[in-house]
Amino acid sequence: MNISRTVSRAATAAALAATLSVGAVQSVTAAPVDDRAGTARAVNAPVFKEPLDKGGWTGDGLSLNAADNAEVDAFVDRAKQAERSISPQVRTAALLSGAELIGFDHRLKSADSLKRKVATSLLEHPGQRVNDALAGISDSVRYTLQWPEGHYTEGVTRAASVLSDWGNDTTKWSNTWGRAKGYKAINSGWRAPLSEHLFEVQFHTPASKYAQEATHKLYEEQRLPGTSPERARELQAQQDAIFAAVPVPPGADRLTAPAPLAPRVPRPSLRPQPVG
Repeated sequence: MNISRTVSRAATAAALAATLSVGAVQSVTAAPVDDRAGTARAVNAPVFKEPLDKGGWTGDGLSLNAADNAEVDAFVDRAKQAERSISPQVRTAALLSGAELIGFDHRLKSADSLKRKVATSLLEHPGQRVNDALAGISDSVRYTLQWPEGHYTEGVTRAASVLSDWGNDTTKWSNTWGRAKGYKAINSGWRAPLSEHLFEVQFHTPASKYAQEATHKLYEEQRLPGTSPERARELQAQQDAIFAAVPVPPGADRLTAPAPLAPRVPRPSLRPQPVG
Protein backbone atom coordinates (compact mmCIF):
# COMPACT_ATOMS: atom_id res chain seq x y z
CA MET A 1 0.00 0.00 0.00
CA ASN A 2 1.54 3.27 -1.07
CA ILE A 3 -0.04 5.59 1.46
CA SER A 4 -0.26 9.17 0.28
CA ARG A 5 0.03 11.97 2.78
CA THR A 6 -3.28 13.57 1.81
CA VAL A 7 -4.15 14.60 5.34
CA SER A 8 -2.18 17.67 6.36
CA ARG A 9 -0.89 17.98 9.89
CA ALA A 10 -2.98 21.13 10.33
CA ALA A 11 -6.17 19.33 9.32
CA THR A 12 -5.30 16.39 11.51
CA ALA A 13 -4.63 18.63 14.50
CA ALA A 14 -7.94 20.41 13.94
CA ALA A 15 -9.78 17.12 13.79
CA LEU A 16 -8.06 15.98 16.96
CA ALA A 17 -9.18 19.13 18.75
CA ALA A 18 -12.73 18.59 17.53
CA THR A 19 -12.70 14.99 18.71
CA LEU A 20 -11.47 15.98 22.14
CA SER A 21 -14.02 18.77 22.55
CA VAL A 22 -17.20 17.15 21.27
CA GLY A 23 -16.52 13.41 21.23
CA ALA A 24 -17.22 13.22 17.52
CA VAL A 25 -16.79 9.46 17.25
CA GLN A 26 -19.36 7.39 19.06
CA SER A 27 -18.17 4.16 20.65
CA VAL A 28 -20.03 0.88 20.49
CA THR A 29 -19.67 -1.72 23.21
CA ALA A 30 -18.55 -5.07 21.80
CA ALA A 31 -16.83 -8.24 22.90
CA PRO A 32 -13.17 -7.84 23.91
CA VAL A 33 -10.77 -7.76 21.00
CA ASP A 34 -8.52 -10.74 20.40
CA ASP A 35 -5.54 -11.20 18.12
CA ARG A 36 -5.67 -14.14 15.75
CA ALA A 37 -3.13 -13.03 13.20
CA GLY A 38 -0.78 -15.85 14.06
CA THR A 39 -1.51 -19.54 13.78
CA ALA A 40 -3.71 -20.61 16.66
CA ARG A 41 -2.22 -23.23 18.92
CA ALA A 42 -3.05 -25.13 22.07
CA VAL A 43 -0.94 -25.01 25.21
CA ASN A 44 -0.46 -28.55 26.41
CA ALA A 45 2.00 -28.03 29.24
CA PRO A 46 1.09 -28.92 32.84
CA VAL A 47 -0.46 -26.09 34.84
CA PHE A 48 1.22 -24.49 37.85
CA LYS A 49 0.76 -26.40 41.09
CA GLU A 50 3.13 -24.38 43.28
CA PRO A 51 1.66 -22.70 46.37
CA LEU A 52 1.26 -18.94 45.99
CA ASP A 53 2.90 -16.50 48.38
CA LYS A 54 0.89 -13.60 49.76
CA GLY A 55 0.14 -11.08 47.05
CA GLY A 56 0.29 -13.60 44.23
CA TRP A 57 -2.34 -14.33 41.58
CA THR A 58 -4.04 -17.46 40.31
CA GLY A 59 -6.63 -18.13 37.62
CA ASP A 60 -7.54 -20.78 35.00
CA GLY A 61 -4.92 -23.15 36.39
CA LEU A 62 -2.18 -20.54 36.13
CA SER A 63 -0.38 -18.53 38.80
CA LEU A 64 2.04 -15.67 39.43
CA ASN A 65 4.08 -15.14 42.57
CA ALA A 66 3.86 -11.84 44.44
CA ALA A 67 6.86 -10.22 42.74
CA ASP A 68 5.73 -11.11 39.22
CA ASN A 69 2.16 -10.10 40.01
CA ALA A 70 3.39 -6.68 41.18
CA GLU A 71 5.31 -6.24 37.90
CA VAL A 72 2.15 -6.91 35.89
CA ASP A 73 0.17 -4.47 38.05
CA ALA A 74 2.79 -1.78 37.34
CA PHE A 75 2.49 -2.56 33.61
CA VAL A 76 -1.29 -2.16 33.84
CA ASP A 77 -0.78 1.30 35.34
CA ARG A 78 1.59 2.27 32.51
CA ALA A 79 -0.95 1.11 29.94
CA LYS A 80 -3.66 3.27 31.53
CA GLN A 81 -1.40 6.32 31.43
CA ALA A 82 -0.36 5.72 27.82
CA GLU A 83 -3.97 5.27 26.71
CA ARG A 84 -4.79 8.86 27.60
CA SER A 85 -2.65 10.19 24.74
CA ILE A 86 -3.25 7.31 22.31
CA SER A 87 -7.06 7.31 22.33
CA PRO A 88 -7.55 10.87 20.99
CA GLN A 89 -5.37 10.02 18.00
CA VAL A 90 -7.22 6.79 17.24
CA ARG A 91 -10.58 8.53 17.61
CA THR A 92 -9.51 11.19 15.14
CA ALA A 93 -8.13 8.59 12.71
CA ALA A 94 -11.56 6.95 12.83
CA LEU A 95 -13.28 10.29 12.22
CA LEU A 96 -11.10 11.25 9.25
CA SER A 97 -11.36 7.83 7.61
CA GLY A 98 -15.11 7.40 8.10
CA ALA A 99 -14.66 4.42 10.41
CA GLU A 100 -16.94 3.15 13.14
CA LEU A 101 -14.99 2.79 16.37
CA ILE A 102 -16.04 -0.56 17.83
CA GLY A 103 -15.78 -1.60 21.47
CA PHE A 104 -14.10 1.57 22.71
CA ASP A 105 -15.04 0.67 26.29
CA HIS A 106 -12.75 -2.36 26.00
CA ARG A 107 -9.68 -0.42 24.84
CA LEU A 108 -7.73 -1.47 27.95
CA LYS A 109 -7.01 -5.17 28.38
CA SER A 110 -8.07 -6.29 31.84
CA ALA A 111 -5.50 -7.02 34.53
CA ASP A 112 -6.67 -10.64 34.79
CA SER A 113 -6.34 -11.14 31.04
CA LEU A 114 -2.81 -9.72 31.08
CA LYS A 115 -1.89 -11.93 34.01
CA ARG A 116 -3.18 -15.03 32.23
CA LYS A 117 -1.13 -14.08 29.19
CA VAL A 118 2.04 -13.50 31.21
CA ALA A 119 1.59 -16.67 33.29
CA THR A 120 1.07 -18.71 30.11
CA SER A 121 4.24 -17.25 28.59
CA LEU A 122 6.25 -18.03 31.72
CA LEU A 123 4.89 -21.56 31.69
CA GLU A 124 5.75 -22.09 28.03
CA HIS A 125 9.26 -20.62 28.42
CA PRO A 126 10.90 -21.88 31.62
CA GLY A 127 13.43 -19.38 32.93
CA GLN A 128 11.80 -16.41 31.19
CA ARG A 129 11.64 -13.20 33.25
CA VAL A 130 8.32 -11.45 33.73
CA ASN A 131 9.64 -8.24 32.10
CA ASP A 132 10.51 -10.19 28.96
CA ALA A 133 7.01 -11.65 28.90
CA LEU A 134 5.50 -8.17 29.28
CA ALA A 135 7.69 -6.83 26.48
CA GLY A 136 5.97 -9.22 24.10
CA ILE A 137 2.47 -7.91 24.87
CA SER A 138 1.31 -5.52 22.16
CA ASP A 139 -2.41 -5.29 22.92
CA SER A 140 -2.70 -3.96 26.47
CA VAL A 141 -4.22 -0.92 24.72
CA ARG A 142 -6.27 -1.92 21.71
CA TYR A 143 -8.89 -0.60 19.29
CA THR A 144 -11.10 -1.80 16.45
CA LEU A 145 -12.00 0.32 13.41
CA GLN A 146 -14.70 -0.92 11.03
CA TRP A 147 -15.84 0.08 7.53
CA PRO A 148 -18.36 -1.36 5.05
CA GLU A 149 -16.71 -3.59 2.44
CA GLY A 150 -16.85 -0.94 -0.29
CA HIS A 151 -15.00 1.62 1.83
CA TYR A 152 -12.65 -0.71 3.66
CA THR A 153 -9.46 -0.42 1.57
CA GLU A 154 -9.60 3.36 1.32
CA GLY A 155 -10.53 3.65 5.00
CA VAL A 156 -7.63 1.52 6.23
CA THR A 157 -5.23 3.50 4.06
CA ARG A 158 -6.41 6.82 5.46
CA ALA A 159 -6.55 5.71 9.10
CA ALA A 160 -3.08 4.17 9.01
CA SER A 161 -1.73 7.30 7.35
CA VAL A 162 -3.14 9.53 10.10
CA LEU A 163 -1.61 7.39 12.85
CA SER A 164 1.73 7.33 11.06
CA ASP A 165 1.68 11.11 10.55
CA TRP A 166 1.66 11.52 14.33
CA GLY A 167 4.86 9.53 14.63
CA ASN A 168 3.34 6.21 15.69
CA ASP A 169 5.64 3.50 14.33
CA THR A 170 4.16 0.27 13.01
CA THR A 171 5.55 -2.73 14.88
CA LYS A 172 3.25 -5.30 13.29
CA TRP A 173 1.08 -5.50 10.19
CA SER A 174 -0.67 -8.85 9.91
CA ASN A 175 -2.93 -8.90 6.87
CA THR A 176 -4.79 -12.22 6.76
CA TRP A 177 -7.36 -11.33 4.10
CA GLY A 178 -5.51 -13.36 1.50
CA ARG A 179 -5.14 -16.62 3.36
CA ALA A 180 -7.32 -19.61 2.57
CA LYS A 181 -8.49 -20.47 6.10
CA GLY A 182 -9.00 -18.90 9.48
CA TYR A 183 -9.18 -15.36 10.82
CA LYS A 184 -9.66 -12.53 8.32
CA ALA A 185 -8.81 -8.90 9.09
CA ILE A 186 -5.77 -6.67 9.52
CA ASN A 187 -4.19 -6.57 12.97
CA SER A 188 -1.72 -3.73 13.22
CA GLY A 189 0.69 -2.96 16.05
CA TRP A 190 2.04 0.49 16.85
CA ARG A 191 4.52 2.17 19.18
CA ALA A 192 3.36 5.53 20.59
CA PRO A 193 6.01 8.25 20.16
CA LEU A 194 5.82 9.79 23.65
CA SER A 195 5.23 6.84 25.98
CA GLU A 196 6.74 4.25 23.60
CA HIS A 197 3.91 1.99 24.75
CA LEU A 198 2.73 -0.63 22.28
CA PHE A 199 -0.89 -0.62 21.16
CA GLU A 200 -2.98 -2.53 18.65
CA VAL A 201 -5.51 -1.41 16.03
CA GLN A 202 -7.62 -4.01 14.25
CA PHE A 203 -9.20 -3.10 10.91
CA HIS A 204 -12.46 -4.95 10.23
CA THR A 205 -15.58 -5.10 8.09
CA PRO A 206 -18.93 -5.85 9.76
CA ALA A 207 -18.73 -9.45 8.50
CA SER A 208 -15.19 -10.07 9.74
CA LYS A 209 -16.00 -8.51 13.10
CA TYR A 210 -19.09 -10.69 13.44
CA ALA A 211 -17.00 -13.77 12.68
CA GLN A 212 -14.43 -12.74 15.27
CA GLU A 213 -17.09 -12.39 17.95
CA ALA A 214 -18.83 -15.62 16.91
CA THR A 215 -15.57 -17.58 17.28
CA HIS A 216 -14.21 -15.80 20.37
CA LYS A 217 -15.10 -18.54 22.87
CA LEU A 218 -13.76 -21.21 20.51
CA TYR A 219 -10.48 -19.33 20.20
CA GLU A 220 -10.15 -18.83 23.95
CA GLU A 221 -10.77 -22.52 24.66
CA GLN A 222 -8.23 -23.46 22.02
CA ARG A 223 -5.50 -21.55 23.84
CA LEU A 224 -6.23 -22.71 27.38
CA PRO A 225 -3.65 -24.89 29.12
CA GLY A 226 -4.73 -28.49 28.98
CA THR A 227 -6.60 -28.28 25.67
CA SER A 228 -5.76 -31.51 23.86
CA PRO A 229 -4.36 -31.45 20.31
CA GLU A 230 -7.47 -33.25 19.06
CA ARG A 231 -9.80 -30.70 20.64
CA ALA A 232 -7.63 -27.83 19.36
CA ARG A 233 -7.95 -29.12 15.79
CA GLU A 234 -11.71 -29.45 16.19
CA LEU A 235 -11.99 -25.88 17.48
CA GLN A 236 -9.85 -24.58 14.63
CA ALA A 237 -12.04 -26.33 12.07
CA GLN A 238 -15.13 -24.67 13.53
CA GLN A 239 -13.48 -21.26 13.34
CA ASP A 240 -12.34 -21.87 9.75
CA ALA A 241 -15.91 -22.67 8.70
CA ILE A 242 -17.21 -19.38 10.13
CA PHE A 243 -14.47 -17.23 8.60
CA ALA A 244 -14.89 -18.93 5.21
CA ALA A 245 -18.18 -17.05 4.81
CA VAL A 246 -16.54 -13.61 5.24
CA PRO A 247 -16.27 -11.66 1.92
CA VAL A 248 -12.87 -10.15 1.11
CA PRO A 249 -13.11 -6.38 0.34
CA PRO A 250 -11.62 -5.38 -3.03
CA GLY A 251 -7.87 -4.81 -2.66
CA ALA A 252 -7.82 -5.68 1.05
CA ASP A 253 -5.37 -8.53 0.62
CA ARG A 254 -2.79 -6.13 -0.86
CA LEU A 255 -2.84 -3.54 1.93
CA THR A 256 0.55 -3.05 3.60
CA ALA A 257 1.88 -0.95 6.47
CA PRO A 258 2.66 2.73 5.96
CA ALA A 259 6.30 3.64 5.46
CA PRO A 260 7.87 5.35 8.49
CA LEU A 261 8.27 9.12 8.21
CA ALA A 262 11.81 9.11 9.59
CA PRO A 263 14.24 6.67 11.21
CA ARG A 264 13.53 6.24 14.89
CA VAL A 265 16.19 7.33 17.36
CA PRO A 266 16.14 4.77 20.16
CA ARG A 267 16.02 6.04 23.72
CA PRO A 268 18.70 4.91 26.18
CA SER A 269 17.73 1.74 28.01
CA LEU A 270 16.29 2.29 31.48
CA ARG A 271 17.38 -1.15 32.63
CA PRO A 272 20.45 -1.40 34.90
CA GLN A 273 23.55 -2.17 32.86
CA PRO A 274 26.17 -4.70 33.99
CA VAL A 275 29.37 -3.23 35.40
CA GLY A 276 32.74 -4.43 34.15
